[in-house]
Amino acid sequence: MQNHAYSRLGISGTGAVVPSPPSSPRRAWGRRASAKGGWSARASADAGWGGGAVRRVARAVLAALLRRQAVFLFAPLLYVAAMLLYMGSISLDSVPRIIPRPAPGSMYRSPQLYARLRADMDADNATDALAAVWRHAYRGGVWRPCISNNTNGLPESNGYIYIEANGGLNQQRTSICNAVAVAGFLNATLVIPNFHYHSIWRDPSKFSDIYDEDYFIERLKNDVRVIDKVPEFIMERFGHNLSNAFNFKIKAWSPIQFYEDIVLPKLIEERLIRISPFANRLSFDAPPAVQRLRCLANFEALKFSKPITTISNTLISRMREKSAENNGKYVAVHLRFEEDMVAFSCCVFDGGDNEKKELDAAREKGWRGKFTRPGRVIRPGAIRMNGKCPLTPLEVGLMLRGMGFNNNTAIYLASGRIYKAEKNMSPLLEMFPLLQTKETLALDEELAPFKNFSSRMAAIDYSVCVHSEVFVTTQGGNFPHFLIGHRRYLYGGHAKTIKPDKRRLAILFDSPRIGWKSLKRQLFNMRAHSDVKGIEIKRANESVYTFPCPDCMCRSNK
Repeated sequence: MQNHAYSRLGISGTGAVVPSPPSSPRRAWGRRASAKGGWSARASADAGWGGGAVRRVARAVLAALLRRQAVFLFAPLLYVAAMLLYMGSISLDSVPRIIPRPAPGSMYRSPQLYARLRADMDADNATDALAAVWRHAYRGGVWRPCISNNTNGLPESNGYIYIEANGGLNQQRTSICNAVAVAGFLNATLVIPNFHYHSIWRDPSKFSDIYDEDYFIERLKNDVRVIDKVPEFIMERFGHNLSNAFNFKIKAWSPIQFYEDIVLPKLIEERLIRISPFANRLSFDAPPAVQRLRCLANFEALKFSKPITTISNTLISRMREKSAENNGKYVAVHLRFEEDMVAFSCCVFDGGDNEKKELDAAREKGWRGKFTRPGRVIRPGAIRMNGKCPLTPLEVGLMLRGMGFNNNTAIYLASGRIYKAEKNMSPLLEMFPLLQTKETLALDEELAPFKNFSSRMAAIDYSVCVHSEVFVTTQGGNFPHFLIGHRRYLYGGHAKTIKPDKRRLAILFDSPRIGWKSLKRQLFNMRAHSDVKGIEIKRANESVYTFPCPDCMCRSNK
């Protein structure tokens, strides 16, 4: 007990003083302040009464914040409020304006580029691209087209197929070739297709007006039965009205197996079926026997009618005369710059209110409500950057001159009525004064029988383009799709086609600082790339109308 009492006093049992443990700093500070006359006396001596009050307030606020940490959540709000008060005191007139710059390739500046480079272009006219434009040849081995003759007889027919071919010239051509393939696969008799009148093309032409009907039937006789009209005994069953026949509504790109499983039983039952519409109703991917019939119809059986063939041969001869300096070689350009194409693209060219009013009216007339429905957003700049705008005549001229075609090159222009032709065609004629069209090559009386028929006029363009040395396509569509394949078929596997990279062109033609030499170098490379692409290299599931070779090199889409 005695030792315990001593320990409480800090004295050991032996009489030695034992040090006590250190006290809390907070308590020690208070005691030290009190021992020296208290906190008040110390504060008055150091900083006076005011300084002590500030410290007490700060200590109280800090203690409150430590106890209520959620108060810190209001700190950002206080900061924002202070910034708003500060910004409100600054005049906006002193803040610099940020002017957005259009993305490269989003603006139509080709006229300015042409004006700036024209002198250099005219001075550089020595290159002759026609002499060396085509350096590559088919490299897939021995060229073997997709057609082989059939010498076997035909079994008894399972019935009659009647189709309605819709669209323009080449969409109708697709329908005809697919109908031949389906009829042959089903062992049916094909009735000469009926051409559906369309409000856009406004062409009432029949099959025999565009194609040689007798030759078509004769060329296919060993493979597919073709007749010019439905037999009388069949028509009696349907009251002499084909609309009473069973009409199949077939989905686009249906496989050939669908026809065998679904269409064939109905054909055998009814003896006559009708398929309307029929464009693009058969998949590109099909067995070799079906592809062979497609090729046979497209490249051998479909020959233009005698009037179209006669005037086409006349224009081809005149083009070769115009290009005598180049040994009769000429360049064919398919230009899609008609008003409906320009309007449909939704691109901006020269701009201004007049252009906008004209093209808005054309869009409303041709596609009522399609471009003005709620929620539809049209971005002309993005469309141009993606290469979706049709090339103008001026841009075609710039491209060809940059690719090395000099102003002595004879150009055949395949086109409809050019939008604002007088204005837009002027720079192209300056760059290529030997440019011709079917209207300039033919006499008025020679062209008169065809002028009011868009499909017949397109057939003339098609024929002249097929026999050109180089074909230039400026926009997608069925016309170049078929023509490229036809030229591959005729020229041993090489398309001899220039298909420009329009995304790259949009950037080049929108470059404010590019010089002629730099532009020409870029376009030379583009031409060389087109040359390589012209070789028969097929993609998986590609159309046999574009790649008419069953054994050609195949490249996956992946």
